[in-house]
Amino acid sequence: MFRGIAILSIAITCQAFLAACSMAPHYNRPEAPVAATWPTGPAYKEVMEKPADKAVADTPWQEFFVNPQLRKLIDLALANNRDLRVATLNIERSRAQYRIQRSDQFPKVDADTSANYQRLAEDFSGTGLPLNLHQYTIGLGVSSYELDLFGRVKNLSEQALQQFFASGEARRSLQISLVAEIAANYLTLAADRELLKLAKDTLMSQQASYQLIRRRYESGVSSALDLHQAQISVDTARVDVTRFTTFVAQDENGLNLVVGSTVPSSLLPGALSETLIALKDLQPGLPSDVLLSRPDILEAEALLKATHANIGAARAAFFPRITLVSSVGFGSDDLSGLFADGSSVWQFAPRISLPIFNAGSNQANLKVAEVDRDRAVAQYEKAIQTAFREVVDALALRGTINDQVAAQQSLTDAAGASYRLSQARYEEGSDSYLIVLDSQRSLYGSQQSLISFRLARLTNLVTLYKVLGGGSESNNSGQKIEKI
Repeated sequence: MFRGIAILSIAITCQAFLAACSMAPHYNRPEAPVAATWPTGPAYKEVMEKPADKAVADTPWQEFFVNPQLRKLIDLALANNRDLRVATLNIERSRAQYRIQRSDQFPKVDADTSANYQRLAEDFSGTGLPLNLHQYTIGLGVSSYELDLFGRVKNLSEQALQQFFASGEARRSLQISLVAEIAANYLTLAADRELLKLAKDTLMSQQASYQLIRRRYESGVSSALDLHQAQISVDTARVDVTRFTTFVAQDENGLNLVVGSTVPSSLLPGALSETLIALKDLQPGLPSDVLLSRPDILEAEALLKATHANIGAARAAFFPRITLVSSVGFGSDDLSGLFADGSSVWQFAPRISLPIFNAGSNQANLKVAEVDRDRAVAQYEKAIQTAFREVVDALALRGTINDQVAAQQSLTDAAGASYRLSQARYEEGSDSYLIVLDSQRSLYGSQQSLISFRLARLTNLVTLYKVLGGGSESNNSGQKIEKI
């Protein structure tokens, strides 16, 4: 009995004393295949002249989005968006998968109780008479515990761990994208509402002008051409009113979808001019600090580490596997004597499996693991290159957008002055109505472009927040795993 308990104790505690080696290749983070600094030149001058006082990844979205309505809208989306729920459930699934895989590193101890009733015929009993046999057993056993001498189980567990980390980074990346999408949709809705208001105001102005031209035509002062040109302006404005009415409705529908519920009217924006201070200005840091802290880059790196662990497991398949099966307990042919002296039983059955011929499957599995590692390296490097491109494109627009807005504002002011002057000259009889219409179209187009440029400036800040790895929640994978 004591010998059986000792064997079982050895089987249970061997993992604590056995330092399983790992046959996984040593991991070295690949060099970033991008420039060490951001580009310079006229497009980036304004941006690069201002140093970054705080990393974007350390800036919570509550600090970046200063508009109270937009903050409430983001809170609502984080609670209701279905894509984010799926990403959160993916984390829970990866956590459970890791627990399953990690459990293989420890012996599984089961309690077994059995009873066997059997009747032997007289020809088999050895006594010439039929024989009834009763057997009762109870005990503890370790079944199929693998001594991880070459790190196969350990590497499979590491692979599951890295996949769990990757799922966490995927959720963080999705949350940052979700926050940016909500802000962009919010600003687009504000811009379309302002464009709709501009179209309505223009329609009212054109209808008033049409009525004036009609009276002048009926009195013989204006020509039929002036009347028809005025009608064209009215109908053009009517088309724009219906078009932007559709855009506003579609924007609201899109906002409802991304938020995951119907957005209260109190959280919807007014005109874009009312949201010009909805965002905080941002400045980039160094490429290495920015890119390597982006959650999509961290996700790609975690998946790369998982492939290294998988190589270790594939290499270990070439070496012997030692599996232990043991049990201790009591047995008797009488239930009342199950725990009597001399009823103890034990079993210890080690098994060694050495691969000799498997038609090259182990070698093929290793090749697959190595190719997966090389693919993961390429995907990691491509993720960095894509991130670098996204950032520099956003920085190029950031460095020039203020000048574009200023130039468009000046153009709009000039168009407004030209329209007022042409209107006055027409009323005096100095110019034809075609000149008034041309000035009015220029002013209307300039006002629309100014709204579009203002929208571009604000959405560029949102894009910068996203591509610079905008902060959302505290992200420390080493601490998260303690909750497993």
